[in-house]
Amino acid sequence: MGDVLSGAVLSPLFDARRLWRGRARPATEGVPDGVPTGWAPLDAALPQGGWPAHALSEILLPLDGVGELQLVLPALAALATRQRPAMLVAPPYVPGVDGWSARGVDMRHVTIVHAGSGSDALWAMEQCLRSSACGAVLGWPGDADERALRRLQVAAESGHTPGFLFRDRRHAAHASPAALRIELETQPQPQWRVRKCRGGQPPAQAFVLARADA
Repeated sequence: MGDVLSGAVLSPLFDARRLWRGRARPATEGVPDGVPTGWAPLDAALPQGGWPAHALSEILLPLDGVGELQLVLPALAALATRQRPAMLVAPPYVPGVDGWSARGVDMRHVTIVHAGSGSDALWAMEQCLRSSACGAVLGWPGDADERALRRLQVAAESGHTPGFLFRDRRHAAHASPAALRIELETQPQPQWRVRKCRGGQPPAQAFVLARADA
């Protein structure tokens, strides 16, 4: 499995220039700014044709551990590389290596960052997003105010890095600067509903997702 770091370790690495801060890469003209999700209904519904590539996606949940990572694993399989590993900041559970590997994620290119508090997790997420050194950044910071979320969104844009923020769905009632918000509903069956998508209108219908290659 990938490396495990603490949030406190990142600061001196950045300061000592041992962790590279890459420059933002210009977008390629005419190429949709989206990362395929691996789920055909979701790709078709999103204006970018997939996850926002240089922005924050907020995933709202009734609780942790309800299969929410299945939503992002197909994209993570493509995003986590040796050159740009995926960073998991303060995950509530240790990733299941076999399950992730079965979905195509190379766990050698996944790094876990432990954080002592929600503010530490937000700080670590911001640094990773802004660095341009990560293929994707996933975070579970708990509560976060609008100012903190805006910092993450700006960091994702400047670092040209997709960020995935997992939060309790009670936050759906509050405004968010995230480019995409998608909520897991449990009634009448488990289904995903797009609450916000920059560049277009959220689809009226919720989705029961099946693999695009199924």
